[in-house]
Amino acid sequence: MGALTQHTWIDLGAAGDVPRLGARKFRLGNETVAVFRTSADEYFAVIDRCPHKGGPLSEGIVSGRTVACPLHGWVIALDNGRAVAPDEGCATTLPLRLVRGRLHLGLRCKGAA
Repeated sequence: MGALTQHTWIDLGAAGDVPRLGARKFRLGNETVAVFRTSADEYFAVIDRCPHKGGPLSEGIVSGRTVACPLHGWVIALDNGRAVAPDEGCATTLPLRLVRGRLHLGLRCKGAA
């Protein structure tokens, strides 16, 4: 069993601010993070860049636990960032938790293993 990863948790705001079957974007340094909400009110955080050609995943269509990139239709699994076959590639996912109706994004602590 490996070491636990340490995170700093950032409050992104009310979970209800993310539209059902849609996304809300957050700027963090040089990256844009898209927080998605499924029809089952599950929330996922993904760097807002398709692994194919960098399309904005936040503008894609959410279906189940996936999002289709608006540029070329690649389908990306929201829980692990993997492209659905036959496509290959992976978008970066980030830890996200729901705390008393608020979304908290986990950022890796500097110096953590």
